[in-house]
Amino acid sequence: MGNPIARQGHMMDAVKLTAVGVLLLAAGFAAMLSGLLLPADVAVVADRVLPILGFVAAITIVAELSACAGIFDAVAAVLARVSRGRIWVLWVLVVVFGVVATAFLSLDTTAVLLTPIVVVLARSNGLPVLPFAMATVVIANTASLTLPVSNLTNLLAADLLDRLDDVPFLTLMGAASLAAIVVSASVLGVKYRRSLAGDFAPMHATQPADILLFRLTAVVVVALLPFLVVASSPWVPAAIAAVVLTLLFLWRRPRDVRLRLVPWSLLIFASGLFLVTAAVEAVGSSQIVAAIAGEGESLLDLLRLSFVSAATANLIDNLPAYLAIEPVATSAPRVGALLIGVNAGPLITPWASLATLLWYQRLTAMDVKITWRSFVLTGLVVVPLTVAASTLVLFATT
Repeated sequence: MGNPIARQGHMMDAVKLTAVGVLLLAAGFAAMLSGLLLPADVAVVADRVLPILGFVAAITIVAELSACAGIFDAVAAVLARVSRGRIWVLWVLVVVFGVVATAFLSLDTTAVLLTPIVVVLARSNGLPVLPFAMATVVIANTASLTLPVSNLTNLLAADLLDRLDDVPFLTLMGAASLAAIVVSASVLGVKYRRSLAGDFAPMHATQPADILLFRLTAVVVVALLPFLVVASSPWVPAAIAAVVLTLLFLWRRPRDVRLRLVPWSLLIFASGLFLVTAAVEAVGSSQIVAAIAGEGESLLDLLRLSFVSAATANLIDNLPAYLAIEPVATSAPRVGALLIGVNAGPLITPWASLATLLWYQRLTAMDVKITWRSFVLTGLVVVPLTVAASTLVLFATT
C-alpha cells in the first residue's frame, strides 16, 4: 500500500467521485427547493443513511490503518508461503482471503486495498496478474451477500428485514452467498485453469516497519470481526476500532493519521445518490418498478426479481438499483432475491458497482492491462450462472 503510483491513482479517483457526488447533491437540493422532495422524505432518508455512512467512514479508517501497519501485506506473504509454491492453491487462498475481507470490511474496501496487494503478490512471485485480479473483483461483488456490513445495500436491507420479518440476515442469505461465491469462483477457475497450473518459488516475507504497532493493530482487527457479525448497529464497534487504531497510530506513527483517511469522496457520493434516488421515488418510479419486477415468492417470481435487479444494477449502478426496487421487496425471500441481483449481478458493465470502478482504477494505476471487452464477456458468463444458482438456493432455504 506504500506504492506511490497506486496512491496517486486513488487520489484521482477520489476527485472524480467527489465531483459526481457534488452534482448529485446539487440535484437533490434542487428537488428539495422545488418542493418535489419534502422535508419529511429527507428525514426518512437521513434516519436510514446516517448510520450506514458512519459505518463506511469507520471501517475505511480501520482498513487503511491496518494496511499502513502491514496487516494485508503480511497476510499476502503468508498465503504465498502456505501455498507451497502451487499456483492454483495460492489462487484459491486469495479467493478465500477476498471472501473474508469483503464479508467483514465491505466490497469497496476489498477493491481499494486488496487489488494492489494481489497485483504485487502475483508480480513478485512471477505469476500472471489477470487471474488474481479478476478473482478480486468478482469475489468482492459475489461475497458481498454474506453479512450486513459487506455492502451498503445489505445495511439497507437489514433495516428493511427488521421491519418486515424477524429473520437474521445471515440466516436468510448465508447459503445463497456461499452458492454465489462457489459458482463465480468455479467459473473463473475454469477460465484461467491453464494459467493456474504449475509451481512457483514463494517470496520471502518482509518484517513490518513497526512490529509493536503491527501486533496491536492485528489484535484490534481480530477483536473487531466477531462484533461486526453480532452487533445490531455495526457502526458502533467499527467506530470504536477506528478510534482505538487512530490513537495507536498517533502514539507510534502520527504522520499516518490524516484527514484523508476518511473516505470523503465516497460519503459525498453516497449522500448525493441517496438524495437523488429519494427524489426519483417521489415522482412515482416505484409503480414502474413494480410492474417490471412482479410480485410473489415462487421460484419463478424470485428469479424474475433477481434478474431484473441484476439488469437494473448493470444499467444504473447497484445502489440506486436497490433503492429503486426496494418497494417491491415485500418479504424476506424477495429482499434476498433483490440483494442477489444488485450484489452478485453487477459484473457486466464497468459502472454497475463502485467497487468495480475502484478496482479498475487500481489496476490502471499499477499498469495492469485489462480490456472492458474481456471484463464484459466474463461477466456475461459469471452473472447468469451465479444469480440463478444463488436464487435457487435462496428459494430452497426459505
